[in-house]
Amino acid sequence: MKKILKWLGIGLAVVVVAVGVLLFSMRFHDGPLEILTGGPFKTGAPATAPVDWGFLADRSTIEFQTMDPARSRTVWVGVHEGRLFIVSGYMTTGYGRIWKQWPHYIERNDEVLLRIDDRLYAQRLQRINGGPIAAAVMDVFGQKYNLGSGAGDAPVTSGEVWMFEVVDR
Repeated sequence: MKKILKWLGIGLAVVVVAVGVLLFSMRFHDGPLEILTGGPFKTGAPATAPVDWGFLADRSTIEFQTMDPARSRTVWVGVHEGRLFIVSGYMTTGYGRIWKQWPHYIERNDEVLLRIDDRLYAQRLQRINGGPIAAAVMDVFGQKYNLGSGAGDAPVTSGEVWMFEVVDR
């Protein structure tokens, strides 16, 4: 029994170390890998932001990079009336406070890079705290990602969801 526990402990330690090495090494990777946060973008051509982001209406995710710290991630996107929005949920939960750090980075520095189809768009994220636009955008996200709709702006005004509009620098 002691041998089995010893080997289980060694196996668990190896897995923990491997995951730690993977997460650390991702900070140097050119962008995120699905749900794993990546490093700063190293590839992509600078581009001028479009007036209408409608071409992303059917896109499920995009990559974006915060500037301080320079880290990238993949996020869901919503388009309403040609305007681009991203959200961060779980902001009032214990695991959300640990897992969702990027919205706090935006409070310090709202400049971001979006990488879409190998084009880099230098933009800012402007927080939306509620109102009719928040309700309309929450409906877009609810329908697009099968989250239900009709919640209005309550998830945003309560702080459970942090909503950001992508705007020019």
